[in-house]
Amino acid sequence: MLDQKPALFEEIQLRNLTLPNRIIIAPMCQYSAIDGQATDWHLIHLGNLAQSGSGMLIIEATAVEARGRITHGCLGLYNDESENALSKVLNTCKKYGNTPIGIQLGHAGRKASANPPHNGGTPLTEKQGSWETIAPSNIPFSNDWHRPKEMDLGLMKKVIKAHVQAVMRCERIGFDAIELHGAHGYLVSSFLSPIANRRTDEYGGKIENRMRFPLELFAAMRDEWPSSKPMGVRFNGTDWDDKGLIIEEAVEFAHSLKKLGCDFFDISGGGNSLSRPEVKPGYQAQFAAAIKEATGIPTMAVGMIRDPQIAERLVSDGTCDMIAIARGFLFEPRWPWKAAYELSGEGNYPEQYARANPLLWPQAFPNTPELNNLNHSWEIGAAPHIMVPKN
Repeated sequence: MLDQKPALFEEIQLRNLTLPNRIIIAPMCQYSAIDGQATDWHLIHLGNLAQSGSGMLIIEATAVEARGRITHGCLGLYNDESENALSKVLNTCKKYGNTPIGIQLGHAGRKASANPPHNGGTPLTEKQGSWETIAPSNIPFSNDWHRPKEMDLGLMKKVIKAHVQAVMRCERIGFDAIELHGAHGYLVSSFLSPIANRRTDEYGGKIENRMRFPLELFAAMRDEWPSSKPMGVRFNGTDWDDKGLIIEEAVEFAHSLKKLGCDFFDISGGGNSLSRPEVKPGYQAQFAAAIKEATGIPTMAVGMIRDPQIAERLVSDGTCDMIAIARGFLFEPRWPWKAAYELSGEGNYPEQYARANPLLWPQAFPNTPELNNLNHSWEIGAAPHIMVPKN
């Protein structure tokens, strides 16, 4: 048994919220909502992930207004119907699990009004029910995309108000944390990027101006969210395009967010153009490291982090404070159990699944490495649904 707990399984404090480990389930669009409302699919999908033993589950990108959805099937939180539907899902997940649950709020901007990826991801036609999109400039995402309406100051205020109202709904529902979606070429990301933002007023040009609207938006959201609860931002460390956002600008944005009370950063990249980087495990971790070093704010790395050993190294060597996994959780919904076993960390098992712990029931896992050498002993803890090691 290891003398020291793996870094990946150390707790981390975000305001009054304690995450039991550093493994975050990243937001994943499901394209399964009806009129923005969560369905039984969300209950099954999120209920499953809430039993994974992760440090926090962040619910998919959730639009703050109907035109802010990427597709007709995207989740929303902009009226009583969508609030009630999502509340039922969250209440059930919390009733049967103890995983902290956050939500990603955002607006798709010029990349809205699209088909889901499994239907090509192409712009909707009028026959398919397309709608007007909005952006910092009237520049389409690509040649075959809708030309968005350029936002004036009045429209900016309306979008900020929609985000604030969604924050109020999040508090009523009982979410533990909020993440503002500022990455991947959606509305906030497009303001930050010189590829999408060609404005000549105080909201365009140099990075100080391009980040003005995103900062005004975050400040309004943070003011409405309880001071005891964390709020973070996912944003690009790079646009992966020579004409786009660069890491130095991302660091400047991060410094400004820190001053406004941002509690964590979730660093990704791309989405403002069609350019694609070469992907490999941890390929975007360098940007998380740069932002963490510059600001000291808890930072997540994301991008093909599937190997527990790689995840452990990224956290233990200080590259990042947390790792965010998305599609990897769809393939391995109990990834934290696997990581705990490989790293000799503490697994978080619902009591109903306790016998799935190879350290508790080695006879059920005859083909695993020699378990006796690990010298673990486990018991069901006093806290509901947690497996903890005996002293």
